[in-house]
Amino acid sequence: MRLILFCFLLFPILPVWAQTQGSTQQPPTREALQQQQKQLQEEIDNLNATLNAIRKNKKQSLTEVAIIQRKLAVRERLIHKINQEIQRLNDDIYNKQLEINRLKRQLDTLKQNYAKSIVFAYKNRSSYEYLNFLFSASDFNDALKRMAFLRSYRQYREAEAQTILKTSELRQQAIVDMNNAKEQQTKVLETQSNQLKVLEQDKKEKDQIVNQLKNKEKDYLAQLRKTERQRQILNEAIKAAIRREIAEAERRERERLAKAKAEAAKKPSATANNTPTPKTNSTTANNTPKASDEPITGVVSADRNESRTYSVFESTPEGREMSINFENNRGRLPWPVSGGAVVGQFGTNIVPGTKLKETNDGIFISTKIGAPVRCVADGEVISVMDLGDFQGVLVQHGKYFTVYNKLSDVSVNRGQQVKAGTLIGHAAADFDGEGKIEFRVMNGSNKFVNPEQWLKSR
Repeated sequence: MRLILFCFLLFPILPVWAQTQGSTQQPPTREALQQQQKQLQEEIDNLNATLNAIRKNKKQSLTEVAIIQRKLAVRERLIHKINQEIQRLNDDIYNKQLEINRLKRQLDTLKQNYAKSIVFAYKNRSSYEYLNFLFSASDFNDALKRMAFLRSYRQYREAEAQTILKTSELRQQAIVDMNNAKEQQTKVLETQSNQLKVLEQDKKEKDQIVNQLKNKEKDYLAQLRKTERQRQILNEAIKAAIRREIAEAERRERERLAKAKAEAAKKPSATANNTPTPKTNSTTANNTPKASDEPITGVVSADRNESRTYSVFESTPEGREMSINFENNRGRLPWPVSGGAVVGQFGTNIVPGTKLKETNDGIFISTKIGAPVRCVADGEVISVMDLGDFQGVLVQHGKYFTVYNKLSDVSVNRGQQVKAGTLIGHAAADFDGEGKIEFRVMNGSNKFVNPEQWLKSR
């Protein structure tokens, strides 16, 4: 009976190895962080290439300061992502150490229990004990059960040995993983240190250029005033074009409603000619659905089970479809130019330590003079604007609009249907002599929004 009792005490340890499964799974967060770091580093490299191209002209400009400021912001984001990766590695190392300690405790317990079972089996190795256990059975069926139990006990000891080996292997693998994480941590810490040094160099470079700009601050203020005047001219041209399109859309909607009413009015008279009961015709006329007399506005279900408000530009199925397609491509729209870097961010930009400040309704992208500028989505050209020094194009995408400014020439005409990738025109030289275009996005409320949130990551 001592043998039976001891075996029952050992059997609960059987699932120990199974409990160790699934504890070493790595979340994909580090991979995502590394991918983000790669994209940020590519943007920094692109900014450096643009900066070097500008400096070849040996002419200082506000664009140079804008690029350095942009590079500082991107590098700070890169360092932030590196810090997040370091924290992730610290968590991995901590969890691996806990796993190693847990497996060690389990391994010690398994070895102790296995050693006890071996000692007990050795002490009860004589055939007399075995036969005594069998013949003490109450009947033949009980004896068979005892034989099956002894067989399973031998199998258990073999499985217990395998469990010890597998637990030991898991512990060794956890140690290897922890050491690898420590090596990666050392490399990431070195990368962090290098990026912090470069960040300090970039800050010193920015301060040096800003100090040089102060000597010509009046000249740059005059340039910014000229840029602001052109911005106001462009905004007025855009507003006029959109007002014209709104009026045209409302006219078409009124015509549609008038036509629907006329068709509805014809139906009762046609019924009166074919039936002898005028009261029935009167009732039919009074029951004519009113939905056809109302423009398509208000909250309507769109893709992704979201609710949205339709504008007058979406009174037709084509307009609604174009709007929804534009919305669904948020964050995935192609860039209007290949290559280049954002040298003027959306919103108000200030050069610290100076009176130099400008407000951008879109983003400015550096590019080669004469570089092709392409449409980012399907739509219709509703205005080609002559702005004096430059030309601009306004494209409608349902209730959304995109603006392409600072063009030297235009390759499309008003009313032309365009596709994503259609050539709009070519980039001109800005006031500072650098190749640059302005790109804007307007939402359904006719307000400018940050275009970078709509364009895909490069």
